[in-house]
Amino acid sequence: MHQHNLCPRKEPRLFGGFLVLKNLTTPSVSLQGFTMVQEKTDGKDVMLAPIQQNRPALSWEKKIGKKMKMVTPCLGRFRPVVGQCCHQCTPDSLQKEPGPTSPLGFKNLLSIEETQTRYRGWLVRRVCCLLFVSGCKIYANPVSNRLDRVCQSQRVKEALTAEHNAQEGRDGQGQLSRLSPLPPIVNTCISPGFLRFLSWVMLKMFSSVFGSIQVNLDHLRALHRASQEGSPLVYVHVRQCAADFALIPLVLFCHNLRVPYTVCPLHIKSSFIRSILQKVGVVLLPSSALTEQDAETDPLYSPVMTSLVRELLDESQAISVGVSAESGRGGRWLAHVTQLIKEGSVSDVSVVPVGISYDCVPETNTQIGVGSLFRWLWSLLWRSPDRSVRIHLAQPFSLKEMCDSGRCRVDDWLPLQDLLLPVIFNNRDCVFGQRRMSWLLPPPHYATESGEQTHRERDLSIAIILHLIHSAASCTAVMSTSLVSSLLLFRHRKGVRASALSRDVAWLTEELLFRNKDVGFGGSLEDVVRHSLSVLAPHLVITAAPSRTDPVIVPRPSPAASLHLSRYAQIVTHTFIPEAVGACAVSAMLCELVGSGLSSRVRSGGVDGEQVNGDMEFDVALCQSKLTERALQLCHLLPPGFMPPCQSACSFALDAVDSLVRCGILIMEEIPRDVPICDFWKKEGALTWTTSDDPYDSDSDCEAQEQDSRCYKISQPRQFPELLFFLCAMLAGHLRTLCWATSSLDLMHTPLPEAEFVALMHSHLCDTASRAKQHYESCSEEAAHMAVRSLIDLGVLSEERRRGGVSLSVGPLFQSSENRQKLQRFISQYLFN
Repeated sequence: MHQHNLCPRKEPRLFGGFLVLKNLTTPSVSLQGFTMVQEKTDGKDVMLAPIQQNRPALSWEKKIGKKMKMVTPCLGRFRPVVGQCCHQCTPDSLQKEPGPTSPLGFKNLLSIEETQTRYRGWLVRRVCCLLFVSGCKIYANPVSNRLDRVCQSQRVKEALTAEHNAQEGRDGQGQLSRLSPLPPIVNTCISPGFLRFLSWVMLKMFSSVFGSIQVNLDHLRALHRASQEGSPLVYVHVRQCAADFALIPLVLFCHNLRVPYTVCPLHIKSSFIRSILQKVGVVLLPSSALTEQDAETDPLYSPVMTSLVRELLDESQAISVGVSAESGRGGRWLAHVTQLIKEGSVSDVSVVPVGISYDCVPETNTQIGVGSLFRWLWSLLWRSPDRSVRIHLAQPFSLKEMCDSGRCRVDDWLPLQDLLLPVIFNNRDCVFGQRRMSWLLPPPHYATESGEQTHRERDLSIAIILHLIHSAASCTAVMSTSLVSSLLLFRHRKGVRASALSRDVAWLTEELLFRNKDVGFGGSLEDVVRHSLSVLAPHLVITAAPSRTDPVIVPRPSPAASLHLSRYAQIVTHTFIPEAVGACAVSAMLCELVGSGLSSRVRSGGVDGEQVNGDMEFDVALCQSKLTERALQLCHLLPPGFMPPCQSACSFALDAVDSLVRCGILIMEEIPRDVPICDFWKKEGALTWTTSDDPYDSDSDCEAQEQDSRCYKISQPRQFPELLFFLCAMLAGHLRTLCWATSSLDLMHTPLPEAEFVALMHSHLCDTASRAKQHYESCSEEAAHMAVRSLIDLGVLSEERRRGGVSLSVGPLFQSSENRQKLQRFISQYLFN
């Protein structure tokens, strides 16, 4: 994979399910499933709407259109089939529902025509949306003694007894008064009339916000079959904004699937809005709780919600849960489901990861009232609906199979300090194991269980949460704004011309498709780049001189712009995470070589002082075992969701090194030997025999010796440097946050409450970025929270639980500034300078 290794392109066209190429002189990005391609689904033609350009073009947009005629177009490829369940954790589910062999296309949720109703005529065309909503199937299930069953459950009774507020012989009404204000949440129901009305309102409202909402049709048939078999469905998505919680029920309603009970973590202040939402299956926070953390402080909240989940699953109701990729918030609901399956209270559920992609994420407030709702609706009148959304419903899989199969192993989970501190301080070999992220699921959830069983079940629930975060991110399409943001942030931070940016867009699109990653844009290359720049325009500086026809695009040097671009670029980093880990490992080894005084052999046309003109040839051999060890150490520092828990860290590190070979950055080279590796007769020492019952043992040690003798050389600078730097920059923001957080401990006066400590850490990160006048993507609130969690796992910070909450202080080992500097040097070795 070379950046500019782009062969002459041809325009693809659809013929018999395949893409046939023909000669082309104008640039175009055409893919099956892209907006230019017409597909057939269930006997109906589906035409995806092109990227809308309903406003007059600006001057720089016209210049981009003129310049892009010289850009080589993108190769035509199949749109990949995404969202298949894990072949390692759930092989039976994969075999039961193998999924489509070819893409089935998309359907625009906002494009409703008279053919989708039972009526025809000119009047039907004007009210077809209302007729369509009235004809959709609803699986109504009114509440019937659900509150009494929850109050009488053994779990709730034990919680009341633990609080010393339940008296012997107390009836359900007495318990009801003690559980207030939880009964309104338990009584949440789905009313057919309210559901149809709100669905019609949301379709009209979203048509004012988005130009199109494209729904992937690949796995809808599997969802219908799973729903008909009676297994409850649990939809899991990664939280991005408040629109997520409305889009998933709306998509399922419009496709005649059971509308789920949606767990919504927003604080709704208005009692009127709360009553309406609770009639369409929205499970809200208690009225007295501002956040999920506040709700979980109530000792009765968790047992009541667990009992509510059990009642919903017994009623065969579907549930929709959003999980935060940074903090793991929302994962407790998945832990409720896992706990019920382990107890045998629920036989099985089918889990469906959902990927939602926005080319412009709507801004929403976490606290919603009547006034804020009307202000938001008023703003829609002045907004052009030129944004798009892509929704992928993945293949359902059995949660019981994942729990009982034992393939998602948690036996080798170790604290982060056990994995890395021996390497940092004693220069010992890296300890093999997986990082335990216990903070994703706080321990009070399993406080009533026995010690050993609690530890294992908690780790299993955390593994399932991590797996679902990774699965939802894997089936999320990459939008054009994400692609352009990653190029501007990771490669062209100092600016780029429109022609060069368009070439990189074509190259990166091919690389994403090559990695089986779907993209959520289409049309010509000119339209794709113009649309992306128009959406990102508030965060860019676009200069178009009258004398030049090639505008220059520069990211705006402000914290808001950097954070905005970084947020969109995360999905690209998730796709290239093996290559990024391998590139940072190569960078760490090169830094070690430079620090040890070794230099590369230089071949140049001339030397003028310290400046080297010409090519530089690196005559350096990187040992595979050392390179893999560096990659393994970096894997332990990755945020949650980037690496599936069913894959060991060692296997992931090997894949990271191999991915650089496929990219062309590394070239495999064997050390010459006088005696062949597999010549056992001339080998010193006697042959050793091993038992054959170990599945991990090889038939001979030839492969192990070959691994030990394998090394890599770096490609020549004309081929690899820009790609290597691009991959290193993907993880630079996270690593830089850890370095800055470590250095900020000198300014902290501990102990401090956790919330205050995170706020001070965020303030220090912002001050550091302001002094440097760059790298603002490393000072977000999420980055500060993740850095604090990593420092706690490393043992740099120690937690002390007090009556008012958790306090943080610097651990005894890191009271010394020398040890903190060692940690900072260890992290900074992966930062390419």
